[in-house]
Amino acid sequence: MYQFERVKKSAMMKSFIKGMLFLFPSILLFSVFVFYPMFKTIYLSFYLTDAKGSTTVFVGLENYLNMFTNPIFLQSIKNTLLFVFYTVPPTVLISLFLAILANENLRGIGLFRTIYSSTIGISVAAASVWLYLFNPTMGLLNKFLEAFGGEPVGWLTDPAWALLSVSVTTIWMNIGFTFLILLGGLQSIDRSLYESAEVEGSGYFYKLRRITIPMLSPTLFFVITVSMINSFQTFGQIDILTQGGPANETSLIVYSIYREAFVNYQFGSASAQAVVLFILILVMTVIQFKLGERRVHYQ
Repeated sequence: MYQFERVKKSAMMKSFIKGMLFLFPSILLFSVFVFYPMFKTIYLSFYLTDAKGSTTVFVGLENYLNMFTNPIFLQSIKNTLLFVFYTVPPTVLISLFLAILANENLRGIGLFRTIYSSTIGISVAAASVWLYLFNPTMGLLNKFLEAFGGEPVGWLTDPAWALLSVSVTTIWMNIGFTFLILLGGLQSIDRSLYESAEVEGSGYFYKLRRITIPMLSPTLFFVITVSMINSFQTFGQIDILTQGGPANETSLIVYSIYREAFVNYQFGSASAQAVVLFILILVMTVIQFKLGERRVHYQ
């Protein structure tokens, strides 16, 4: 019996070592690019730093206290929440509408699928195209307004329009990815469900409400969660289009972190903001799982 236990423990140890060897590359990459930066950020958030990023004075929670009394940072939190609200629902709804259209068995639908998904291959630098569209004097949008007797709008210079304008650009950039994921989810739905509904005489919208949306709910849950996290982490189009202006109306949390770290060289307070952003994303994701997963129907 004792010999059997020794052989069993030896086999388990060999399996454990073999498993760890397979996991070692992933553990190494995560340690270098995820765990070390995360713990380093938390460590720096309790210190003042010099221009090189070296710690100078331990200040404890002072960076956090100063952050929540800073009106610019508080505004960036408000802007970020508004930006998530402006971008996530429209992106998902437009992509869902396009995916349902592209899922129909029509002639030439492959061309439309390619057009709808084309933005997935475009980098964030493509946001510079919108600089010309939003230009107050020669931009196409204002030319269109003037053609119908409207007044020119300062799309990126007017505080009332700037965040909405950046949101429109972000929606355009994100539709391709969301569309492809939703289209894949639609095509994975069992066709026999639709055939059974047709035999019973069900109409198109009944099938959409009772079959398509419930069966697509796991995919919808995924794209909503990913889109929300991506919106919280938006940086590129803000830097290209507005640099956080006008009057900090488009300064999101990530751009505030960038400006604090690489413009003001205050790496301690920037790290504190990064920790707050991580907690905010974590809380919103947990809420999303608590509320959203109840309505997910798995096949």
